[in-house]
Amino acid sequence: MPAAKFEISRECKFCGDLFLAKTITSIYCSPRCSKSAYAKKRKVENIKKLKIEKALKISNEEEYISVADAVALYDVSRDTIYRLIRSEKITKYNLGKRLTKVYRKDLEELFNLKPITETITAKEEVKTFRLEKEDCYSIGEITIKYGISETSVYTHIRKYGIPTRQLGKSVYAPKTEIDTIYK
Repeated sequence: MPAAKFEISRECKFCGDLFLAKTITSIYCSPRCSKSAYAKKRKVENIKKLKIEKALKISNEEEYISVADAVALYDVSRDTIYRLIRSEKITKYNLGKRLTKVYRKDLEELFNLKPITETITAKEEVKTFRLEKEDCYSIGEITIKYGISETSVYTHIRKYGIPTRQLGKSVYAPKTEIDTIYK
């Protein structure tokens, strides 16, 4: 990353301390904050992934679902569900000391919720690319056309997750994606 020729004072995105940024893109005050932020991000992603896996296992035929299933399926806080049970806004069925089931239709009507599984299928629009030679630029063509270095091109390709294809010694990237980045 390019070094700044002047002092940039920033607030760390993780700990909130003020620091002098070493580069233009610095957002953390130290490697420790950077690693901690990365670990926290991975933990949140893993929890979300586990919720989605659990939500996919829940049957659509059940009228009453457990609180844990409701949390996973509708992405609502556990405390919110128990607060609604106490205020009698949703119907509950107690099967024992540690198993409370809630009426699924009440949750859907109260919040106008859709199960997270429906949301996932709507978001999973897969973008396909044609990586034929005529539909792609080589890295050399990109550097000439936009006047930037090969290193910058490779950095942007990695940053934006652009697919590439190697034919012989040349690496090709889709024209549509490259044009949208550099316009």
